[in-house]
Amino acid sequence: MTPLLQVQNLETWYGPIVAMQGVNIEVQPGRMVAVLGANGAGKTTLLNTLAGVIDPFKGQVIFNGEAVHGRDADAVSRRGLVLVPEGRQVYPFLSVRDNLAMGAYSRRDADGVRDDLARVQQWFPRLKERESQHAGLLSGGEQQMLAIGRAYMGRPRLLMLDEPSLGLSPLLTKEIFGIVGRIRDETGTAVLVVEQNAAIALAHADDGYIMELGRIVAADTCEALAQKADVREAYLGGAAGQGLSGTAQRWRRRKTWR
Repeated sequence: MTPLLQVQNLETWYGPIVAMQGVNIEVQPGRMVAVLGANGAGKTTLLNTLAGVIDPFKGQVIFNGEAVHGRDADAVSRRGLVLVPEGRQVYPFLSVRDNLAMGAYSRRDADGVRDDLARVQQWFPRLKERESQHAGLLSGGEQQMLAIGRAYMGRPRLLMLDEPSLGLSPLLTKEIFGIVGRIRDETGTAVLVVEQNAAIALAHADDGYIMELGRIVAADTCEALAQKADVREAYLGGAAGQGLSGTAQRWRRRKTWR
């Protein structure tokens, strides 16, 4: 099967600082892919580069058979590669309904927009209940629902989520990931999510990558990653000293991913 998204040898700089180097990932149609890593690993830089917010220094981003690297963010979004940014970034003084309408600003199919609005309100009933309320008055969890719903109104082929669990309770995080899974299953929309909460991401995604210091250091199905000793030690609270790279205490040795 031809991947929906192919990222090849992607490299991004902030001035003289290399933020991401030699990154290669793939997303297959209808799959959810998780990118895990600590703060500063380069996860947000990856999504912003894919979305056209940042231009890559080198490398390729092939989406649906077309090179999109270096294109403006609005052009990338219109092709179906849509980002839900970290921190929600809703329009606080617009109503919930108007925020959702902003997600469909580039569409001209009025009937399709109405159908998608009804679908978003079915996934997120609280948005229907608060459709006339200013978005800035919503709770953090409701704003995250609104940000995801707004992105879906753009009819994405690939929905990218940047730290959707940020600032949310475990219960709300589980609810959000459950709905994202429904979006994938019910519409065939592929999902690329970057997340620090490895346990919830590995439980819901199909495939996974681990990113450290701007590089991909491990890749596999999420089921396989969750069973790897190094992954369990570093991200899932496994016992120290049980990694694949040796039995010494983790702080005494340099990390080696295998």
